[in-house]
Amino acid sequence: MIVLAAMVLLTDQVSKFWALSALSDGERITVIPQLIHFRLLLNPGAAFSIGEGATWVFTLTAAAAVVGILYVARRLRSTAWTIVLGALLGGAASHLLDRLFRPPGFAQGHVVDFIDYGLFVGNVADIALTGGCALLLLLSVRGVPLEGVAGKEHPSA
Repeated sequence: MIVLAAMVLLTDQVSKFWALSALSDGERITVIPQLIHFRLLLNPGAAFSIGEGATWVFTLTAAAAVVGILYVARRLRSTAWTIVLGALLGGAASHLLDRLFRPPGFAQGHVVDFIDYGLFVGNVADIALTGGCALLLLLSVRGVPLEGVAGKEHPSA
């Protein structure tokens, strides 16, 4: 779980560094015509820039998510849940770093978004969080326990 989380965090932060250095505000680079573009956006809010004036709330939420995932991870024995929690931890930790250390100031930083899907603009952490949430729902609906399947051993990364 920690290895996956570190990979997500590192990939997200490196890609954001690239976006900040390579993209100017308002510039749009086509990646897949009429589907995906690169466009720099500094987001003080949540998805769709909701809650722009409450950046500190998102900082606290990300911190709580990181702590909560680390607490729950102590019980992990399921490979599938290890992947879910690794993706969620990496995405939440990367967003927390943005909120804590990016301008305009401590605990009020803006998240760097640059992958433009047309309806919204996101980043690698958003992809990990969305994928992690989708898999979380699937595992929950199927009743897969954190501790793994009875009678089978699963490594807990």
